[in-house]
Amino acid sequence: MTDDKPARTANIFDVARLAGVSHQTVSRVLNDLPNVRPATRARVEQAIAQLRYSPSPAARALVTRRTRTIGLVSPGVADYGPTSIAMHFTLAARGERYNVETVTALDSDPGHVRDAVEGLLRQRVDAIVLIVVDVEVLEAVQALDLGVPLVAVAATARRSPLIVSIDQYRGARAAVRHLAELGHTRIHHLAGPSRAPDALERTRGWRDELIAQRLEVPPPVAGDWSAASGYQQGLTLDVTAGSAVFAANDAMAIGLLSALRERGFVVPDDISVVGFDDVPEAGYLYPPLTTVRQEFAGLGELIMQKVLVALEEPDGVTEDTPLATHLVIRKSTASPR
Repeated sequence: MTDDKPARTANIFDVARLAGVSHQTVSRVLNDLPNVRPATRARVEQAIAQLRYSPSPAARALVTRRTRTIGLVSPGVADYGPTSIAMHFTLAARGERYNVETVTALDSDPGHVRDAVEGLLRQRVDAIVLIVVDVEVLEAVQALDLGVPLVAVAATARRSPLIVSIDQYRGARAAVRHLAELGHTRIHHLAGPSRAPDALERTRGWRDELIAQRLEVPPPVAGDWSAASGYQQGLTLDVTAGSAVFAANDAMAIGLLSALRERGFVVPDDISVVGFDDVPEAGYLYPPLTTVRQEFAGLGELIMQKVLVALEEPDGVTEDTPLATHLVIRKSTASPR
C-alpha cells in the first residue's frame, strides 16, 4: 500500500540538520553575508541542493527579521540633484540585492516627511534613506525613535556618520576662486531657496571665499532652482560690464544667460557666469557653461555603504567626509576686459 500524500517541502531547519549547522548559519549563507567559513558554506550549499530547498521571500524575512528592502524618502521636486541622487542610490542598492521602496514627500513640511517615514516603517523596511531639501526636515526626523537606521543625504557643516553629502561648501569656494583668479572683483551670487541645505552651503562658500579674497560681498539674490527664476532675477540683477555671477545651480544659470543676453550683455566678454551641478546640457549651451560637477554615482554608492554598515555593524564607525566636487571650466568665464 502506497502513501499518496505529497512529500513535505524542506524548510530551513531541515537544511540546518543535514548540514550540521544552526539555522542562523543557513540564513547567513542564503543572504550571502560574511563570517561563514568556506567549508561550512559549501556544506550548507550542498544540503540546499540535495533537499531542493527554495525559501520564499516571506520565509526569509521571518528567519532573518529583514525584508531586504530600504525605504527612500524623495522630495517632490524635479530638480536635477535630488532626482540624480535617488536614481544612483537605487542602482547601488540593486547591486547589493536590496529592493528600494520610494515614497515622495510632495510637501517639504517636516510633518509630511514624518508621515512618509512612518508609512515606510509600517512596511517593515530595514533602513530609511532621506534626501533632505529643507533644513527643518532633518531635525524633525532625527528626533524620531525609528528602530531602524536612518541615513540622511544633506549638505551641512555638521558631521555625523549617518549623514552623507557632497561638499557644496568647497565646490562653491572653488567656483568663486576661479572668478577671482580671472580678475573679477565684483562677484554676485544667485542663490537657491533659503531653507535648502545645498543652497545654504553654497552661499556660505561664496561668502567665505569673497572674504578670503578681500573682495566686496554684494547682497545675494534668491531663486527657486528653476530656469524661470534665474531669468527673472537676471533681468534686474545689479551687474555691470566686468562683473561675474555665481549661480547656485545650472538651471538658474541657464535662465540668467537668457536674461543677460536680452539686456545686451555678452557672456563672457562682459560678464562671466558659473553654475553648479554640471547637468548634461551644460556643455552644449551658448556659451558652454563653466560649472561645478557633483559625482552623483559615487554618492549613491556611499549612501549604500553607510546603510550596509549600519545594518551589519551597528557599533562600527565610518568616516563622514563629504565627497569632493570638480570645477569644469568652459567658455562662460573669462578675464574681464
